Amino acid sequence: MRLSPGEPHPPVDLDRIDLWDARLYSEGRPHAVWRALRQQAPVHRQELADGRRFWSVVRYADVCRVLRDHEDFTSERGTLLTALDTGDPAGGRMMAATDPPRHGVLRESLNRVLSMKAVEARRDALLKPIDRLLAPLLTGEPTDLAAAAMDFPMDFIGTFMGLPEADWPRLAKLTTMAVAPEDADFQEGSAPLTLVSAHHELFEYFSHQLSARGTTPTDDLIGQLMTTRLDGSPLDHETIVYNCYSLILGANVTTPHTITGLVQALMDHPTAYAEAAADPSLLAGCIEEGLRWSSPASHFMRYATRDVDLGGQRIRAGQAVAAWLGSANRDEDVFTDPYVFDIERRPNRHVAFGFGPHYCVGGALARISLRMLFERIFTTIERIEPAGDVRHLASNFVAGVTSMPVRAVPRDEP
Repeated sequence: MRLSPGEPHPPVDLDRIDLWDARLYSEGRPHAVWRALRQQAPVHRQELADGRRFWSVVRYADVCRVLRDHEDFTSERGTLLTALDTGDPAGGRMMAATDPPRHGVLRESLNRVLSMKAVEARRDALLKPIDRLLAPLLTGEPTDLAAAAMDFPMDFIGTFMGLPEADWPRLAKLTTMAVAPEDADFQEGSAPLTLVSAHHELFEYFSHQLSARGTTPTDDLIGQLMTTRLDGSPLDHETIVYNCYSLILGANVTTPHTITGLVQALMDHPTAYAEAAADPSLLAGCIEEGLRWSSPASHFMRYATRDVDLGGQRIRAGQAVAAWLGSANRDEDVFTDPYVFDIERRPNRHVAFGFGPHYCVGGALARISLRMLFERIFTTIERIEPAGDVRHLASNFVAGVTSMPVRAVPRDEP
């Protein structure tokens, strides 16, 4: 997604805003739109050509309210605009589409494998994908960072889920197809066909993986799901498949686009790159600002369970609400100079990983992998320079790029 970091923003016609259109995020200026909405219509209703409607909330406080309050806003009818008013067969079964208290049972189980302590224990397993991503950069030749970054999280989640390495490239593409069916680089047929076929292939893949394991749990995330009990009973085959899909989707959505977004910001701010490279104490803050700046998950959707007053608007029971994380992370009421990239920003209470009960279960894995990667980048690469035009992903859910040619200048050997 175009980050639109500079000001002034161009004027926005509120009557022509289309937050559904994937092209807004690949060709337009979504941050200008969100800023206008924060100032003039913070709770905004849009009607699509087919008659479907949804509300948008764009201020930090309202985004947090919608994502936190599962009693007023349920996740069990669908969590992405691509599923608007279609229902979600995984509702109440997939962790991302389940409300507390059932959500907490599924989350607690996966936390045993994805907690900060558990991820730190597997730290050595994270070195291989880091070396793989850095190898083409260290040649000093132009390389497409977006393509390399797309495979990066698959290395992690593939290992943690115990999936065959030969399957990782196709799985990485399928997850992008599922969240960006409008993007020409990932389409296989029309956009609706791309979405359906990606879901079908992913569900079939995990169903086969689960069947091939038999009844003996393995020491990985899938094995953890096999031992989870919900309401006193083990998860059924379909529920485990849904949650495998959710895990791989979550991993492949956030990390690659944080990498490209942060590298882009550091290329635009070479002083910040030099400061972070010279002072290791700035690394954690650099990663957090990169997460805020890139906000790779643009929105999450909920449905009102009852009539709710929000931002001066009455949202009726059953109506869909999209909470725009990318807008919340530029809210002027929360972040001083939100369009300034500041690796020393304090505080930095961004919502890049969501907020409330559904805060990203893989957040620890993402943070550790990003810190390890950029620690290596800062110690081995003097600077990174653009080497071609950037192409942005056409998606109203994932803020990212499909191509980012760069050239790294390796540091001299001591």
